[in-house]
Amino acid sequence: MRLVPDPAGGRCLEIRRESGDRSGSSVVTRDLSVAAVRGCLIRAVARVRAEEVSEKPRPWNGIKFMLAIETPRGRVWPQAELPVGTFPWQRAAFTTRIPSDATAVRLVLGLEEVTGRVWFDDIRLAVAAPRRDPPAVRPARPFRGHALSRLRGAMVSPEIDPEGLRVLGQEWGANLVRWQLVWRRAPGDRPPLEHYDTWLDAELRRLDAALPWCERYGLYVVVDLHSPPGGRAISGGYVAANDRLFTDPGAQAKLVEVWKKLARRYRGVRTIWGFDLVNEPVEEYVAEGCDDWPTLAERVGGAIRGVDPDRTLIVEPAAWGGPEGFADWVPLRLDRVVYSVHMYQPHAFTHQGVYGEDPPLRYPGTIQGRWWDKNRLEEALQPVRQFQERYNMHIYAGEFSAIRWAPEGSAHRYLRDLIELFESWDWDWSYHAFREWHGWSVEHGEDRSETGPAAGPTDRQRLLRAWFSRNERPHGQPRTP
Repeated sequence: MRLVPDPAGGRCLEIRRESGDRSGSSVVTRDLSVAAVRGCLIRAVARVRAEEVSEKPRPWNGIKFMLAIETPRGRVWPQAELPVGTFPWQRAAFTTRIPSDATAVRLVLGLEEVTGRVWFDDIRLAVAAPRRDPPAVRPARPFRGHALSRLRGAMVSPEIDPEGLRVLGQEWGANLVRWQLVWRRAPGDRPPLEHYDTWLDAELRRLDAALPWCERYGLYVVVDLHSPPGGRAISGGYVAANDRLFTDPGAQAKLVEVWKKLARRYRGVRTIWGFDLVNEPVEEYVAEGCDDWPTLAERVGGAIRGVDPDRTLIVEPAAWGGPEGFADWVPLRLDRVVYSVHMYQPHAFTHQGVYGEDPPLRYPGTIQGRWWDKNRLEEALQPVRQFQERYNMHIYAGEFSAIRWAPEGSAHRYLRDLIELFESWDWDWSYHAFREWHGWSVEHGEDRSETGPAAGPTDRQRLLRAWFSRNERPHGQPRTP
């Protein structure tokens, strides 16, 4: 490794690994002042070019433009995604939030488990968003947004019909649906923002038609903006909040506009429990001129408050609304907010066979070298539990599931243990999902080849219905058989 002239007349860093040095790494590191960046969102930008960089043996190997962060809970390695082969000077960038308990932060540049040459120039690290301080006043009691002892229900597809809502609400006894506003597109399809309103208007007409049925069958509704402006297509055609939402100020402005529109449309509609502002937000890169997720959520919430001061807001932290996102999350500077978590840990178990052929994994059992049981699930959810207790906030488990073909009743045992934890902590919850895709369906058995509902109730269906049987109905409605 050496400093060499760059095209602008300065010097850049060159790192080389010869063809016989495939195993191992050649890197340059620089320690950063951890005290100055704890809790901050850091933006890292550089110019990079490469020559004959070999294929990566694993996805995380290759050209390293990375931060190595150490915490008492373990290490994390946020980094820029860079190709292999030969390419001219290009921009590399990523953002990451430094944990508040970080003990060390180190910049890493180089080549890992590959050969070839790479050059780095114009490396810049800056605070994209400062550390957020917790609120000065802890509320005397959590805001719930409803007067029932618990909300228990399921996510539903926007294609669900009135009979499906009747079964879920009247026959099964659920009192909540999480209604997806989801744009199904081909991966890589990125229509302009002008097309967003056409899609959204059609989805809202579906929701409008469903709301009277939801009220009739005793179902509160969470309006879930599953596909925000500037989202991207991911596997299965579902759109996640990642990509233009945090790189395009126009997409952020559009998100504010969309929620003002929804607030006006549904002001005073008592069937709606709350607005879930963005499904599973992800801040892979927050561009200059764009807000990070907490700041954007406050902008959106403030716009809604200007139209409907009483509506419950539901907010998931980055990344992906998972439990780990709560580790450094602090409540927003908004009132009437419920915080939501999505629980699919361990992902290798809950999603086995979803994206390809995987070896069968059982629960409880050893999964990726670690024993998973109810105690381990409780441990995984501790960041959410600690947030709840520290700030006296109400928690809603907006999504959780396990694929139905998990072997030997594993999905039932996993769901049973999770729900018992949710109940012990006074969380509302909605199972993912009812009459959406057969892989998550509790009406289908464990045999993957059987794509129709089982002849009789499955253990998973009986589990949900047993908990639903404890529900009260919204608005004081009596339960009907």
